[in-house]
Amino acid sequence: MSWEQSYQRWNQKQDLDQELRTLLTNLEGNEKALEDCFYKELEFGTGGMRGEIGPGTNRMNIYTIRKASEGLATYINSFGDEAKKRGVAIAYDSRHKSPEFAMEAAKTLASHGIQTYVFEELRPTPELSFAVRHLHAFSGIVITASHNPPEYNGYKVYGEDGGQLPPAAADTVISYVNQVEDELQIEVKDESELKSQGLINMIGEEIDQAYTEKLTTISVNPSLSQEVDLKVVFTPLHGTANKPVRSGLEALGYKNVTVVKEQELPDPNFSTVKSPNPEEHDAFTLAIRDGKEIDADVLIGTDPDADRLGVAVKNNDGEYVVLTGNQTGALLLNYLLSEKKEKGTLPENGVVLKTIVTSEIGREIAKSYGLETIDTLTGFKFIGEKINEYERTGQYQFQFGYEESYGYLIGDFARDKDAVQAALISAEVAAYYKKKGLTLYQGLLEIFKEYGYYKEGLQSLTLKGKEGAEQIQSILQSFRSNPPTDVAGKKIVAIEDYKSSERQDVAAGTKAKIDLPGSNVLKYILEDNSWFCVRPSGTEPKAKFYFGVKSDTLEQSEQDLSTLEAGVMEIVNELIAALSK
Repeated sequence: MSWEQSYQRWNQKQDLDQELRTLLTNLEGNEKALEDCFYKELEFGTGGMRGEIGPGTNRMNIYTIRKASEGLATYINSFGDEAKKRGVAIAYDSRHKSPEFAMEAAKTLASHGIQTYVFEELRPTPELSFAVRHLHAFSGIVITASHNPPEYNGYKVYGEDGGQLPPAAADTVISYVNQVEDELQIEVKDESELKSQGLINMIGEEIDQAYTEKLTTISVNPSLSQEVDLKVVFTPLHGTANKPVRSGLEALGYKNVTVVKEQELPDPNFSTVKSPNPEEHDAFTLAIRDGKEIDADVLIGTDPDADRLGVAVKNNDGEYVVLTGNQTGALLLNYLLSEKKEKGTLPENGVVLKTIVTSEIGREIAKSYGLETIDTLTGFKFIGEKINEYERTGQYQFQFGYEESYGYLIGDFARDKDAVQAALISAEVAAYYKKKGLTLYQGLLEIFKEYGYYKEGLQSLTLKGKEGAEQIQSILQSFRSNPPTDVAGKKIVAIEDYKSSERQDVAAGTKAKIDLPGSNVLKYILEDNSWFCVRPSGTEPKAKFYFGVKSDTLEQSEQDLSTLEAGVMEIVNELIAALSK
């Protein structure tokens, strides 16, 4: 079906949602905008779906929500009455249309006789993960677009273990979603009728209390809050973490917490920041202002759905700097392992989980404590899948999981990255170093001194629309079919292609199998053990380029990273120029 035919199908629907009808009318005559709204179905991938809010098959709206939920309903029905009775827990964040989309999903599922549990107001993604486990639900949904711009929203699906659906289950759900021929014809019952039938249940406080109780169990030094007067500045960046982080810190005894007033309350426009992403240093501007005013020991910030955490600390010049996700991960990991070892609670078969684009310093830290580190593909769902596997087999005991993109998990009562947990342990680590007379930054330098000066970087290339998506695929294909032989004067000695699941030794000309699922990712290892990785974003119209180096000094690492990034991006820019001709 052409985009024009798809557009006409929507335009001719007599009872089209009135708000979508108005938006569609406003686009009349704008062929380029209409094509982008209708040229494809909004892709439901292994992580669910994410897109701009608006009319059309390539947008987030009540009809695409119904389509996704119809496919999920078919999947749940295939497991019989017990799965339907266990039902689906549903949470949502502070974005535009999030409450409406959550209820639309609930109504679609409940119309199939599937029990649903909907949070009464916005909640963090990790609390939904916890709720699935706590309620023994069969599945879960979060309506969120994480840290995307305000015009986006999304739909993430969780399995009965509380983790995002692993690839095999996700593929089955995707196939059911794709079998839905006409999203406009899906009928849903009235909300009040479904509530009266007990098929839609509202949840909240009881789950909050149970989650907070679990949060207190991750502390390895609960007394630190009484021994050190730690000054914390916290910003939820207009999202869902305000209440759970504050209640969690209070439960652990951290009283001196200042919340950034302008960013405390939910705001779907994220009006005080360019991007509600703690990876972006500008997101900490107001937190740094407040930090300077009270001489704070640590600044912490969470993204809108509270699965990512950023940390800022004073450097040796007394200026607040935002740590990278890899640096925060190293601090959390080193603290947890060292304290558990000292207390005799570190298991011999403990395991650390990280993604293939996350710093190698984590592996070195874990190795020094006798622990194994297992790499997964990019995406926390793969870490959650491994936790579930090891819980089932008993091969390893999970100790810590993280990814470079500011995602961490300490306690496995949630199975997705959890910024609430990470906020609490970040405060504890800051208190630990303050007791020793050190800042968090000085603690990080101690880690570098022991394990080497690791430095990582990320460059993102945004290419929107149909043409942009095609360019991203062309860039990946060029790197795959015609790989560079050297970058910035350094030879490439190995190429890891996660699509074919093969590692190639360039000099020897040999190939070895990579024991991971297939994914459109390429990683290049250079002769000095530095590396870079190329992958398309699974949630945004971006190509992402990751970089990692290790040197003998911080200054040398920064210089080596800059040189590597410049060399790779020069190749990328040449490819873009060629594609534009």
